[in-house]
Formats: sequence, structure tokens, C-alpha cells
Amino acid sequence: MLALRSGLRRALARRALAPQMCSSFATGHKPKDGEFYEFCTCYLKPSKMEEFVQNFKNNVHLRTAYSELVGYWIVEFGGRINTVFHIWKYDDFAHRTEVYKALAKDKEWQERFLNPNLNFINKQESEIAYLLPWSKLEMPPKEGFYELSTFLMKPGGPALWGGAFERAINAHANLGYNKVIGVFHAEYGLLNKVLVLWWNESADSRTAGRHRSHEDPMVVAAVRESVNYLDIQQTMFLTPLSFSPLK
Repeated sequence: MLALRSGLRRALARRALAPQMCSSFATGHKPKDGEFYEFCTCYLKPSKMEEFVQNFKNNVHLRTAYSELVGYWIVEFGGRINTVFHIWKYDDFAHRTEVYKALAKDKEWQERFLNPNLNFINKQESEIAYLLPWSKLEMPPKEGFYELSTFLMKPGGPALWGGAFERAINAHANLGYNKVIGVFHAEYGLLNKVLVLWWNESADSRTAGRHRSHEDPMVVAAVRESVNYLDIQQTMFLTPLSFSPLK
């Protein structure tokens, strides 16, 4: 009996020491949901930018036959110019593996787009990200422009900074200063990274909304709370291409 009680006390002690992650921000994504997004960036040779984009436009149907294209943009400012940025959606990692295996065997895709354009690319980057539990992929009200805001948060994950970050984003969105399209947490790539995709009618409307938000006490209070968890912030202004689903 003494041994039984001693064992029970040890088990309860271990349970008490274990972190209790009851918040919906305990993880960057829901474990039962394997769906994720791949953020791809291609840095192109300046003289080949137009040709690369035109070639993709002519052959985009060959690529979207395998997986869903969310959006395709040119970086206007805030990042390296002569850069295209695109987002792809996958059901899970097995789905992505199947897609890339199929593309490797697709002679039409290889001959019409991949092989002719390889020499146009200086550098490529890929990141895997999940939508945060409180975010969903939205559609813009009409055609416009996009802003990709990148936040490098302090280590600890959404369990640490999720609540404050959600309040800061929603303070801007709910009060009409910006339209949020999706909020993502990087899984592969630079860790502790959050990416927020915004829609704006124009660069000038974005600027006007930002200035108004700086004078709003509710936004200022929410942002002031979230910056306690923030290390670095960067933003890029993006122009959607004609074949981009998000326009």
C-alpha cells in the first residue's frame, strides 16, 4: 500500500510539473488538420523578369493541374525588386510529395516552362506555414494590392504571444483600417515567424488607413501589448498578376 501511494504521488507530481497548454494558441496549427501553405519566392535576373512572368502566365494551367495556387505577385517595394512571390496550398506533406513527383515526370511542364526558365532565376526560397487557429483565408472585396507583413516573434510560439498578436491584428481589421486575408505561422523556414497577408485598394489607401490607426487608442493599446513579444518586423507591397486567384 505504501509503495502504491508513493507511486501515485510521483505520478501526480509529474503531471503538476507538465505545462498545461489549454489555450487555442498552444500550437501553430491544429494537429488533426494537415493543410498548409507553401510560400515561394523567386529572385529573377532583371532582364528576364518580364519573360519569366509571361512564360508562367502561358503555362500556369499545367502547374495548377496538380495543386492549388492561392496567389502570385510581383514585389513592388519593401523587398528585393525583380522578385515574384507565390503561395500554394497542400492537403498535407504527402500531397506535396505526390505533386512534385508528378511534376518531375510531366514532360510538357518541364519543356514548356521549367527548363527554359531555370536560367532566369538567381535564387529561390521556400517556407511552410499554417494558418493560425483564429485565422482563415479570406477573399478581397475587389481587385487591389497586397501587403505581406513579416513578424519575427520572441521564442515560445503562439502559446506565448498568440493572444496579444490576435488582438493587435483584429484591432486593425475590425475597425476597418486594413483587410486581413490570412495570418500564418511558419513551420519550416525562419522559426518564430508570423506572416500576415493584407489587402488594400491602393498604396495610398493603405497609407491613409495606417495613419488613422496610429491615432486610434484601441489600436495603439493592442499594438503596444503585442510589441513586447516582437523582435523584428518587415513589410512588402505586392502587385497581383493577372492569373493570380487573389487579385
